[in-house]
Amino acid sequence: MALVIVALIYCDSRVRSSANGRLYDDISLLPARKTGLLLGTSKSFSSGRINTYYANRIDAAALLMREEKIKYLIISGDNSRKEYNEPRMMKDDLIQLGIDSNRIYLDYAGFRTLDSVVRCREIFSQDNVTVISQAFHNERALFIASNENVDAIGFNAKEVTGVNSTRVRVREKLARVKVFLDMIFGVDPKFLGEKILIE
Repeated sequence: MALVIVALIYCDSRVRSSANGRLYDDISLLPARKTGLLLGTSKSFSSGRINTYYANRIDAAALLMREEKIKYLIISGDNSRKEYNEPRMMKDDLIQLGIDSNRIYLDYAGFRTLDSVVRCREIFSQDNVTVISQAFHNERALFIASNENVDAIGFNAKEVTGVNSTRVRVREKLARVKVFLDMIFGVDPKFLGEKILIE
């Protein structure tokens, strides 16, 4: 038990410290970059209630596009089942907010944050990106990016509070340990594939 606690504390500290100076809440301070990487999540819960994490990420991505802090957007999420398509749902909602569909690219194999970051480099040839998610998720994405030779900064979508956020934070602590296990065992993305050109 003591080893587990030490591992949780160590991994959490390493991930948080790696993001120092690379996370932004204020869009006016955010450097402009060619491409953003929007990390996917489910749009709603089984109850039908909208997932606030999802809604806040959509709002953040739309803001960056409108303010020209990014020119193009890669939406990376889960499309492992025919009836479930995170990238498509996110794209549709961004179009509803007036974002030009020609500036959006979809990554259907972003099953995990590791997959999203590596595929951003390997499939879309982007190694200088702004990651868009909540701060805790951005910290982990930026840590992975550093390990994968991707120059990334993060723009933080609005945080979520409440009971559900507590469960998410607990899972995040475990996910940070998994990042180190992935590094130790050399885990690769589930799929790569043909390259996609971003103009």
